[in-house]
Amino acid sequence: MAYVVKAYTPGKINLAPESTVEEVLQNIAMILTTPRFSVPLDRGLGLAQRFLDKPVQLAQPILISEVMEAITLYEPRAEIVNVSFELGELPGALIPVVEVNIIVE
Repeated sequence: MAYVVKAYTPGKINLAPESTVEEVLQNIAMILTTPRFSVPLDRGLGLAQRFLDKPVQLAQPILISEVMEAITLYEPRAEIVNVSFELGELPGALIPVVEVNIIVE
């Protein structure tokens, strides 16, 4: 079953998710919203932000690459099906929307 995760600013982190699916989806959302080098004990977590200040046509493939790399590395229980975008409120703002399958062992 495929799940859709959007980059968002989570209001509250659930430290005791009720299921593996909820845990994986929360982890993916955190990966999508975290700039790389911003986490003190894990500087590699998040997106490298190489897409900033680029035209939308150039930013999209860079962002897709960063999203796929980060999710593959930090959440191996997720299999990426598709990465698409929504336009944000500001001109040129891209919001990644990731469709994933959860691999439950």
